[in-house]
Parts: sequence; structure tokens; C-alpha cells
Amino acid sequence: MGLGLRVLNRFAQLPLVDQLGLRKSTERWLYQASKTGFQVATFAGRQFKATQKLIKPARLPRTARPELFDLTPSEDQQMLREAAQSFALEQLRDAGQKADFDCKASPELLAAASELGVGILGVPEELGGAGSERSAMTNVLVAEALAQGDLSLAVACLAPTAVSTALVLWGDEQQQATYLPAFVGDNPPVAALAVMEPRPLFDAQVLSTKATRVAGGFVLNGLKSMVPRAAEAELFIIAADLEGQSALFIVESKTAGLSIEAEPAMGLRAAATAQLKLSDVQLSANALIGEGAAAVYDECIALSRLAWCALAVGTGQAVLDYLIPYVNDRVAFGEPISHRQAVAFAVANVGIELEGMRLLTLRAASRADQGQDFVRDVALARRLCADKGMAIGSDGVQLLGGHGFTKEYPVERWYRDLRAAGMMEGVLLV
Repeated sequence: MGLGLRVLNRFAQLPLVDQLGLRKSTERWLYQASKTGFQVATFAGRQFKATQKLIKPARLPRTARPELFDLTPSEDQQMLREAAQSFALEQLRDAGQKADFDCKASPELLAAASELGVGILGVPEELGGAGSERSAMTNVLVAEALAQGDLSLAVACLAPTAVSTALVLWGDEQQQATYLPAFVGDNPPVAALAVMEPRPLFDAQVLSTKATRVAGGFVLNGLKSMVPRAAEAELFIIAADLEGQSALFIVESKTAGLSIEAEPAMGLRAAATAQLKLSDVQLSANALIGEGAAAVYDECIALSRLAWCALAVGTGQAVLDYLIPYVNDRVAFGEPISHRQAVAFAVANVGIELEGMRLLTLRAASRADQGQDFVRDVALARRLCADKGMAIGSDGVQLLGGHGFTKEYPVERWYRDLRAAGMMEGVLLV
């Protein structure tokens, strides 16, 4: 890093830079190089360690159960949703095309997303967070709002919260004391949940990644795919088979035997997805989350799938909001194409299916908050969001005609991203 900065500094001092009009570009390169270099040095040198001693794990209480079934957001939830939506429409929407092309989100955008405070909402106040109660509904509303800007960028912004949420819900006192303080600090770590594996018809309950008990801990071997922001992540929660039972393990990125390989896909390109290769990765006994209980893993998968449903709903809303003015402004044969019944009915169907997706997703989140069994509700929501989400994306491309097939318009990107709703955390079979 030092050698590179010296070369750039000497280049910046050359008179030729001003003669060619490259002064501003060079200064920007220097700034980004120094900023990125120091970030890499910080991440590589970070040592996760307990800053306080916890007597017991800090858990958030469940939301008070209403007397009547009501999915109306509270005032706080509405405020959070509006803040997330404003950020999504003002910043994520404009950045989506470039991030898709670059296969990564800009550091400035991710820093701005971190400043929203979404990452600390689920961390208890006694650990420095802002969480006062456990609320899947709040998480769903925020995810939906961010996805209205761009689904792939929303995944990049929310990836670390999957890890912090897992630590809050199922981590023991030592795991929480070691890792959670970093998530509420000035420089929160990049982190990600790694469940997917690169094989046809992947089933989240049948994992090829294996964890073997050894003296003093575990050894992990296997391959994970479609892990968001893996190349820059400092911490992972990895799903692996332990003696016939799927379980979750905390793995730091600097652990020996873990390597990362870029894996750009058809969609989710801005999330910078990659593969994790695990070759005899040695873990301590405290790396196992929730004592490897089946209920912990099942709830993790259900909540993760619920988040993907929320992302699909948000992107579906983005498609609808884009379609309505387009079909009203687009003139063919002397009149707006929205005057044609086929077009009007297609747009109406998008709105109808979208409301169904939203209702099922919110109902599953409500049951999760009330402590009721919500696995069936998540399955229903996921089925509808996967099928109708892809249909909404396809209709958006069709209704834009030739424009829908070009990258100049965002709908083709949203269509590619929407297909992830039925694939991530286990392929949804037809």
C-alpha cells in the first residue's frame, strides 16, 4: 500500500498532469487509494474481542401482541420506512446501473447506508444498539423500502444485519460480547450469512458443507456460493452439516483455510456475490451458534426467506411505480398506450399481485413477532413472491417494449434480481 501511494504521489506532482487536465482525476484517485488502503489495513488488523463481560445473553423482548389482528405500522415503524424509502429513491435508484455494471456498490454509498442506523436497530440497548424489542415487521418494512431503490444494492446494505441479528437472537454471552460491539461502533464490520451451495436444486436442509468435531472445536470443509460482499467481509455465519443436523458457525474471514472467489451472477450483481471455499477450517468450540439446535437453524432460514420476500415486494413496487407513468406518457397510434385494455389490465394485475405478496409477507412477520409458528406463512409468502415477483418483472420488461430489453432502463435489472427470491436460501421447486 505504501509503495502504491508513493507512486501515485510522484505522478500527481508531474507538470504533465496539469497540462493534460488530469489534476482532479488524480486527486480523486489518491483519495480513493488512501481511503481503500486504510480500510483494508483496518479490516485485516481488526481483532474481535470482548469489551465487556456478560452474565447472560442480551435478548430483545417480543413485540406486545395486539388484541386485534392489525398490520398497520406503528409511528416509529412508519418513520423508519419513510427514511429508508427516501434513501432508496434518492441514492440507491440512481446508483443501481453503475453498481450492476461494476459488480459492486461504491464505498461512499455503503457508508451512507450505514449512517442510516439500520444495523443497530436489532442490537439491544445494553450492548450499545438502538433496539428495544424484537420486530420482524420492522425489518420487513425497512427491507421493502430499500428494495424500492434497487434490490441488489439493498442486499449489499443489509448483509451485515443478517449476522448481527443472528448473534442477538441465538448467540451466547461470549459470542455477543466478542462480536456485537463492533456492529455498533464507528466502523462496523462487513459480514454475511452463507447458506447457499453451488449445486442443482439446493435444499437448505441438506448441506454438503460438513463440520466435524475435533478436540477443542470443529473443522469445516465445503463450498458456499452467492455470499454477498464476501471479498470485503470480516465475519461470516456459515451453515454446515454437523452429525446429520444443519447448524450455524461463526467464522472470521482471516481464519486459515478460508478462501474467496468472485462469483458474479445474472442478478444481484451489485451485491458482489462470491464463493467461500472452506478447506480444513479450524474453529473453536465457541464458534457453534445456539448449541447446534435444529430450531435455531430452522428459524434462521425462515427469517432469511422472509427478508427475501420483503425485498421482492419492494422491487415489485418499484416496477409498478415505473410502469404507471411510462404507459401514460408513451404514445402510440395517437394515444397513450395505457388506453389499450391489454396494457391497462396488465398494469392492474401487477398491482393486484403485489398487494397479495405484501399481505402474506406482513402476515408472516406479524406471526413471527407474536412468537407463533410462522414457517408455513413464510412458505406461502415465498411461493407467491417467487412466482408473482418474476411475473411482475417479466410484465415490466414486456410493457416497456424494446426499451425493456435495454440497460438504459432499470426494469431489466429488476427482473434479473427478482429471480433471486425463489432461489436464495434453498431453491423453490415448481
